Amino acid sequence: MPTSPNQPLSGNAMPRFGGIASMMRLPVVTTAQGLNAAFIGIPLDIGTSHRPGARFGPRQIRAESCLLRPYNMATGAAPFDALQVADLGDVPINTYSLEKSLPIITGFYEQVLANDCIPLTLGGDHTIALPILRAMAKKHGPVAMVHIDAHADVNDDMFGERIAHGTPFRRAVEEGLLACDKVFQIGLRGTGYASDDFDWPRQQGFTIVPAHEVWYQSLAPLMERVRATIGNTPCYLSFDIDGIDPAYAGGTGTPEVGGLSVPQALEIVRGCWGLNLVGADLVEVSPPYDPSGNTALLGANLLFEMLCVLPGVPRR
Repeated sequence: MPTSPNQPLSGNAMPRFGGIASMMRLPVVTTAQGLNAAFIGIPLDIGTSHRPGARFGPRQIRAESCLLRPYNMATGAAPFDALQVADLGDVPINTYSLEKSLPIITGFYEQVLANDCIPLTLGGDHTIALPILRAMAKKHGPVAMVHIDAHADVNDDMFGERIAHGTPFRRAVEEGLLACDKVFQIGLRGTGYASDDFDWPRQQGFTIVPAHEVWYQSLAPLMERVRATIGNTPCYLSFDIDGIDPAYAGGTGTPEVGGLSVPQALEIVRGCWGLNLVGADLVEVSPPYDPSGNTALLGANLLFEMLCVLPGVPRR
C-alpha cells in the first residue's frame, strides 16, 4: 500500500471515458489493510419485490463516477488528502441464494472493519443492510442510524420470507443491532396496507420524518437535531435512492412520488458531518430503468458526499 494517499485518476491524465471503471477511478485493491475508507460493491437484487436490476447498480455507479473530481467545491472537503481510499471491488455473493449470500457479506465486512476501514457500499437492494449491520454491531455494538428511504423496510415478512429488501430493519431491531432511540428514518411516504404501517418503528423509538412534512423546506435544521440526538454514538448511514423523488431518480425498483429533492438529499448527507460515521450505503439503483444514467450519477455523487463527511475529513 502506498504511503501517500491515493488520488482519483485525473481527466487530464486519462480521458474520463477511458481507463478502468473503478469508483472515482481509484486503485482497485484486494485488502482493506492500510485503508481508512473503501468503496465496496454488492451486486445483489434477489431480495427485491418489484423491479429487479439493482445487481447492476455497482457497475453503473462506478462508470458514472468518472465525472467526479476530488475536491468538494461546496463544503471544502478534500477527502483524498486526509484519507487513504481505494475500491475493494465486489462482494462475491451467491446469486442463487439470499440465505447463503448474507453470511458471505457479513464475513467480508468483518474483515474490512478488522482493518479499521470505513466501508462505503454500492448496492444492490436494501437487503444488504442487514448483513452489514451484523458486522457493524459485532465491532461497535448497537449503532445509531440515519436512514433515507420512501419505505420503512420494517415488514415482518414478505411472501412468508423473513429476509428481503423490505425487512432488514425489523430484523436489525430483533437482533439488537440498532440503538433504536438514535435512529432517524427520513423521506417515508407513499401508499400503505394500513394506517399504522409506520407505527411499529415509532414504537421501537425511531424518529420518523415523512416526506410530506418537509416538502419545500431546508433540512439543515433537521440535521442539527439528528446530530444533537446521536452525538458520538457510532452511526451508520443507509441511503435508498428511492428516498429521492422519481423525477430525479427514476432508475429504482420501487419508486414513490412526492419524494425528497436532490438539494435536500445533499443537505442530509452534508449534515452528517460531525457524526461518528462507521459506514454507509447507497442502494436500490436499478440502471435498466434509467438508460440516461442520471440515477447512477446521482448515486455516485451521494457516495462522494458520504466520503466527504467521514471522521478525519476537514472542511475549509
